[in-house]
Amino acid sequence: MRLADFIRTEIEPILQDWEAFAKTILSAKHMSKTGLRDHARHMLLEIADDIDTPQSETEQAAKSKGCASAGEESWAEVHGGDRQTSGFTVIETVSEFRALRASVVAHWTKSYKTIPFDHLEDLTRFHEAIDQAVAESLEQYATLKEMETRLFGAVLLASPDPIYVLDLEGKFIYANKATADLFALAPEEIMGKSTFDLGFPFAADFQHNIEKVIAEQSTYRGKFVHTFSSGLGERFEYLLAPVLDEQQKTEATVCISRDITEQALAEEKIWHNAHHDLLTGLPNRRLFLDRLEQELKHANRSNLSLAVLFLDLDGFKGVNDTLGHEAGDRVLQLVAERLTNCVREEDTVARLGGDEFTVILIGAEQQQDIEVVAQTIIDAIALPFDLEKKSVQISASIGISLFTENTISAVEMLEAADHAMYSAKKSSTNRIYFYDTSEQPEIE
Repeated sequence: MRLADFIRTEIEPILQDWEAFAKTILSAKHMSKTGLRDHARHMLLEIADDIDTPQSETEQAAKSKGCASAGEESWAEVHGGDRQTSGFTVIETVSEFRALRASVVAHWTKSYKTIPFDHLEDLTRFHEAIDQAVAESLEQYATLKEMETRLFGAVLLASPDPIYVLDLEGKFIYANKATADLFALAPEEIMGKSTFDLGFPFAADFQHNIEKVIAEQSTYRGKFVHTFSSGLGERFEYLLAPVLDEQQKTEATVCISRDITEQALAEEKIWHNAHHDLLTGLPNRRLFLDRLEQELKHANRSNLSLAVLFLDLDGFKGVNDTLGHEAGDRVLQLVAERLTNCVREEDTVARLGGDEFTVILIGAEQQQDIEVVAQTIIDAIALPFDLEKKSVQISASIGISLFTENTISAVEMLEAADHAMYSAKKSSTNRIYFYDTSEQPEIE
């Protein structure tokens, strides 16, 4: 049987060999049976037809060099293009043709221990056809690869995000235009340097994360704060990802970073507005209770003292009624400033709403120390407030609750201080009143 007819007859066993070999290729692990066989059947039938087709000496010479005449796209070209887009390497693509050649020859020689002399030309034609298929496949592979490289280069060039590649030591081996613009450096000033070499303050954390990505072959998302010499940015987020070679070993790390300054500042503003009083800038009830809860846990763990002062302004309603809400708002702002100046930076001053303010005092050794702070506040509030139209005076009543082993929560402690403040108001103005644990808070 001539080789062309043999290929047509034995095509299924040959394809089984092709499929078995394709399964060993790393890039083909995810492919189905159809994908593994791909265009092999068409290529085999095309080769069989080629062997049957008479050719001139000129055509034979060209074929022997892998330079057959151009015509319609061959199945080998289609195969090469598909393998390139499927992520196969050049070596993997060529190895498939070697496997195809070996399979056909093995099956034929097994069937015919001795090949007739007049059939040897078929074998030569077969090898030439395989060589031609390899040439066509690789040419198409290279064409698509070059186009992919150009497109990828264009994407990197046009990207507004800094994208760069670092070797296993963390040194730059590629940086796109956005990176050079951000660093305010020419590409040749970046290549071969590490973030340490470039003097970036985030270099230590960045290098540690690169090493983590290399070791674990996993992606990593991080952030850093820095203003580059270009004057661009302040807050950045970045993604590190490993670049794997054909043996699935990490050979480099790619980093895509993004300037998130505007987004971060907007988020911080939203958070600040949600947790602070818009008029005075002080923490609001929500943030106050959160901080008080944290301070309670700390006081409980460290056996420290803790006090909450609940302050209500006396005579403030008269300011609003006689001078208007604008004057009232200004008084509240000035009260906030005076309160802040009366305590330490580690203490917390908050406005709960209306003319109610609270203070968290931490670490006071004795009750007398708390009384001194409370009296300082009362004295500060009693000083005249100079407004545009006139000077006004108000006073304050302060209720105080202390952290004890029986304190349950921040809300309970705040309610106790509130109850003590009402007791102070009932007695007289400018009074300080400590919550009596024998009393029960009046919860509204």
